[in-house]
Amino acid sequence: MNDTVYYYICCIEIVLCDTEPKDFPKLKNDTFLRAARGEDTEHVPVWCMRQAGRYLPEFREWREGKDFFETCRSPEICCELTLQPLRRFPLDAAIIFSDILVVPQAMGMNVQMLTGKGPTFTEPLKEPEDLERLQAKVDVQKELGYVFKAITLTRHKLEGKVPLIGFTGAPWTLMSYMIEGGGSVTQSKAKRWLYRHPEASHMLLKMLADVIVEYLLGQVTAGAQALQVFESHAGILGPAQFKEFSLPYLRDIARRVKDRLKEPGQDVPMIVFAKDAHYGLEDLSQSHYEVVGLDWTIDPQSARERTGGKVSLQGNMDPCALYAPKVTLGAFLPLKATLLCSLTITFHFLT
Repeated sequence: MNDTVYYYICCIEIVLCDTEPKDFPKLKNDTFLRAARGEDTEHVPVWCMRQAGRYLPEFREWREGKDFFETCRSPEICCELTLQPLRRFPLDAAIIFSDILVVPQAMGMNVQMLTGKGPTFTEPLKEPEDLERLQAKVDVQKELGYVFKAITLTRHKLEGKVPLIGFTGAPWTLMSYMIEGGGSVTQSKAKRWLYRHPEASHMLLKMLADVIVEYLLGQVTAGAQALQVFESHAGILGPAQFKEFSLPYLRDIARRVKDRLKEPGQDVPMIVFAKDAHYGLEDLSQSHYEVVGLDWTIDPQSARERTGGKVSLQGNMDPCALYAPKVTLGAFLPLKATLLCSLTITFHFLT
């Protein structure tokens, strides 16, 4: 592993679905994958975690008047939305258009995307007895096959230009949504479970981890060339709760996925992004992931020292930096690149 700090970004695109996950076009740009494995690259790979988004007029046009989760269930539309940014920007990877909440849906929960409110669960989990409502054993091919079809279709339509990233939400992040019923600043309802119902919390986290492992393996079979696990709500936990309720499941997912991929000899880099979990960098760097994502509150040079060169690093650019004048932004990026030896930026495009 060299000392280069790597950062990336994400994306999506169009066409039909029932294409077999074989005979994919040869990959022409493997810079992202080589960086993820800690190899030297000619340039720092860039991808965007919200590559398909409202900043694109064509995205808004495709999404107008359509239900969000119906869009997620259309392989053709997901493929189109994945590819749109690549037509505008010379990015080094694409991330499939989907949503982390398709996993709770697959387990039997009703989730809607409400205008002006965001994701909303019609019947969130309130007490441990509510776990009985969940489908613990999920047939991912049946419940999430539309994601797999979108991945296969997109791999073909990418024509080998860049690798395709699959993803999932992590157990704690999904659990918090399932209990809160939507977004929350404090996550107080979900954290109440951790304090008052630790056994039920672990039961739910284990159920989610089991589904996630099969879901990620299905994405690889469908054509995903890298996988990212989003622990978006890590920062709401303190160090002790993170080590008890998040980290063990992040590690378990990566270990089990990699063990299963060893059998067919597949080499698929995995990325973990635990937002605001600055206290967990050392642990995350020893969790079976090739890449650890950084948010903009972490100094990358310090992160490199703390992780000891065990992993590649990704991220760190403040999304709001895109509001800066070009002159300011242009001065900012070379400075970061100089400090870090080389730099790739992970950012969210804002509207």
